[in-house]
Amino acid sequence: MTNVDHSRMANAIRGLAMDAVEKAKSGHPGLPMGAADVATVLFTQFLKFDAADPNWPDRDRFVLSAGHGSMLLYALLYLTGNSQMTLEEIKRFRQVDSLTPGHPENFRTKGVETTTGPLGQGLATSVGMALAERMLSAEFGKKIVDHRTYVLCSDGDLMEGVSQEAIALAGVWRLNKLIVLYDDNGISIDGPTSIADKVDQVKRFKSAGWAAELIDGQDQKAIAAAIARAQKSNKPSLIACKTTIGYGAPHKAGTAKAHGEALGADELKAAKENLGISLEPFSVPDDVLKAWREVGRRGVVAHQEWQARFAELGSRKRAEFERRLRHERPASLAKALRAHKKALLENPLNVGTRKSSEAAIEAIAAAMPMEFVAGSADLTGSNNNKAKSAVDFSAKTPKGRFIHYGVREHGMAAALNGIFLHGGFAPNGATFLIFTDYARPAMRLAALMGTGVVYVMTHDSIGLGEDGPTHQPVEHLAALRAIPNMRVFRPADAVEVAECWELALNRTSGPTVLALTRQNLPQLRTSAPADNPCSHGGYELVAAQGEARVSLFATGSEVEIAVAAQKQLAERGIPARVVSVPSLELLLEQPAERREAVIGKAPVKVAIEAAVRWGWDAVIGQDGIFIGMHGFGESGPAKDLFKHFGITAEAVINAVQKRLG
Repeated sequence: MTNVDHSRMANAIRGLAMDAVEKAKSGHPGLPMGAADVATVLFTQFLKFDAADPNWPDRDRFVLSAGHGSMLLYALLYLTGNSQMTLEEIKRFRQVDSLTPGHPENFRTKGVETTTGPLGQGLATSVGMALAERMLSAEFGKKIVDHRTYVLCSDGDLMEGVSQEAIALAGVWRLNKLIVLYDDNGISIDGPTSIADKVDQVKRFKSAGWAAELIDGQDQKAIAAAIARAQKSNKPSLIACKTTIGYGAPHKAGTAKAHGEALGADELKAAKENLGISLEPFSVPDDVLKAWREVGRRGVVAHQEWQARFAELGSRKRAEFERRLRHERPASLAKALRAHKKALLENPLNVGTRKSSEAAIEAIAAAMPMEFVAGSADLTGSNNNKAKSAVDFSAKTPKGRFIHYGVREHGMAAALNGIFLHGGFAPNGATFLIFTDYARPAMRLAALMGTGVVYVMTHDSIGLGEDGPTHQPVEHLAALRAIPNMRVFRPADAVEVAECWELALNRTSGPTVLALTRQNLPQLRTSAPADNPCSHGGYELVAAQGEARVSLFATGSEVEIAVAAQKQLAERGIPARVVSVPSLELLLEQPAERREAVIGKAPVKVAIEAAVRWGWDAVIGQDGIFIGMHGFGESGPAKDLFKHFGITAEAVINAVQKRLG
């Protein structure tokens, strides 16, 4: 390989970062300047990757959790020869439609493993990646799956609460192929981190079951020695790298001024002179670029050796591995769910939809036993998402496919993203619907990235009863529906549950919420058409006797109420129809003709949902009748609560009769 001094290779990162931020007049130059030595040692000596194929399955993963320092990653992609990352894209840093957005976006830029920026998310997502590697390696063997996950994180990442959830999980699972490089520069936007933080991170990580040490992050030999030690550890590793933010800038280095703003022309010039970098913007010496490009090709041999080992697998195992990395579902899934729905029609299941979900999971787990990965945030017995055949995952049982996350909803949701992004699995995680509040940041990122994860969210309304308003979701359905690319299903019975599970598992371009009841519900469906009525978001469940004067729209447990009201309205000579709406936003996404056919032309439109009204006006209009919640819930038996809040068939009938005069 071309013999180029380490400092010159690190300075190539620094120069590109300074120039890009200066040109954009926006960005964070300090982290790339301070962490360039760490990144250079990692990429040149340890990271297993092939720049020509950023998606090679057995590559090491590199996650820049400190996403604000995105120019570090973009510079590395360019320098190592990522075909997509040109110098022109570096010059377009933070511009519309560029491949160099302010924070790394995996759906936009090849070579970016996960979208980061909200601090703590990259670190927590990486735990899911390392977990997936452990599980997939246990199944397919180390000849096929044997790679590490490296993370570069910041002070801010470790201040965020989700970091504690993540490191605790990694520690208990002994994910020893997870190596976190902490850019310990002691500076945040407001100034020295000491104004708000006194945590000894090395002791903190050790207490969570990690190997941890503090080194000089500007000393290449110390960095290399620490990474080598981490690679041999039987625990996940933290390497706290003491660095200087804005390294090389004569006046702003080591200060908050280097964190989140361009250096300015004078300071940039002085920094380059100080570091021995050409004053020509975006210039990289030929020998330095050549050396970096050789780094990008260094993994070609390892890649070829892996391909040879992969070719030695049996054809069926190769096909299975490739199918799962493509997130394609096996043909056996559709067959299993068809059989399950047929059985439901023959023997109706009148239980809570959380129990209906449990029955569906038994069919799903039998069809895809190794890729269906479930878990719960300490509510397994209440969420009912553990198949009878499922074995708990642990450090000693890596083939286990049920994960106990403890009371860590946020860490769970982030790990689900990492599991999906790694590939090979169809992950789902469960808790109460109310606790999506704790998981929301990772759920929003899932929608942004398009990760096909499933959230099994039970106890979905005042129907959970006595636990009261602290546990009764009221605004949560509306809040989740408001997230772009988030699919929310609230099925009404066992058949709809099976249909929604099928849609959720086959939706690999975004996340899905299954909102499920605690209380028992009757099975209303008497057929299961092949086209899956839930796939349209809403459908007519009960037709009117004659021309409908009233359309009753309902979701989940309130569909039962709508059916009862429809029957009683018919007895009063008022023709009404019932439309089940398992997914309001999916109904509204339908082509106009289908949407209008489902909504219908009845002059009186009523929406019934034990939640707030937000979103329903798109179906019933501003003058439509809404039977639901208008504030928080209350503690008491479920049946009493529905009466107390006026969510009953009688309330529907009275409102309709009053409207009709």
